[in-house]
Amino acid sequence: MKPSFSGMMFKRLARRAGIRVHLEPGYGIVGQVRFPGNKKKYFRGARFDLNRLGSSIVAGDKDYANYFMKKMGYPTALGKAFYGDRWGRNGRDIRAAYKYAKQIGFPVFVKPNNLSQGEGVAKVFTKAEFYRAVRFILKRDEVFLVQRALLGKDYRLLVLDGEMVSAYERFPFSVEGNGKSTLRDLVRKKIKKLFRERTDVQARIDDPRIISSIRRAGISWNSILSKGRRVYLLHNANLSTGGDAIDVSKLVHSAFRRIAVRVTRDMGLRYCGVDLMVKGDISRSPRKYWILELNAAPGVEYYASSGSENRRRVERIYLRILKAMERSRS
Repeated sequence: MKPSFSGMMFKRLARRAGIRVHLEPGYGIVGQVRFPGNKKKYFRGARFDLNRLGSSIVAGDKDYANYFMKKMGYPTALGKAFYGDRWGRNGRDIRAAYKYAKQIGFPVFVKPNNLSQGEGVAKVFTKAEFYRAVRFILKRDEVFLVQRALLGKDYRLLVLDGEMVSAYERFPFSVEGNGKSTLRDLVRKKIKKLFRERTDVQARIDDPRIISSIRRAGISWNSILSKGRRVYLLHNANLSTGGDAIDVSKLVHSAFRRIAVRVTRDMGLRYCGVDLMVKGDISRSPRKYWILELNAAPGVEYYASSGSENRRRVERIYLRILKAMERSRS
């Protein structure tokens, strides 16, 4: 089985720093990093021996993370957590969730509370879509969020030990017409390309969210898109679900850098992906923005597969991660 991206990257870079990396041979996902002096650290995928356990768990729970961020004064999306049949009591079940969705106004986002990589995240416009999306989530998670849909540009800022080390603007999964190919062929071609380039891709052609987007756009799988026409097939901009990104590291306004560093520190994290929705542009002083969520194990595989310059940037980030792991006391 092919080793994880982190494992391969650490293997390649460790020798330069006099560090040894041993990967568990079965899957290549879990590794031991041996520093000079026999100090050992571990990683699994993009989860490194950097963030403390409690902080990582809270950051991975979207509802709790939003609660603490809001309590500290950070702007977050309006929303509430609801529960499946096992926990859906005290007015927090699926029926109450639909009532709340109507109250804040469709369209709304529904999200699994504890899953990552955009799995199950859906923008829903109708009652039927709402119940279908929630039932999909509840097969995988016991808690789900209903949030107001926000308008703006989607960014991820990557923070390591008090410094923003990279940033990119994210775009949802989409295809562009060439005047010849059917929509089905365009989607299949893009998904194949994604799987060749990355190991963390969750995109699939039978995703019900994609099917809903096609219906809403008034087209079908057999439609031939005119040259240059772009169709967005998902509403979440996660790279794992086939989204695209452009690097904006040099464009980020200093105030947004400080916001990302501060919320990372306030949530007890050293290494964090801070997801922002910005009304306007991230190169300008903040006026209206929201923190969408935090990721205590942000992947950077997409970066490395999108050109030699970005690959070198990822290598520098991973070298810094190795050095940060070595500096860790525990």
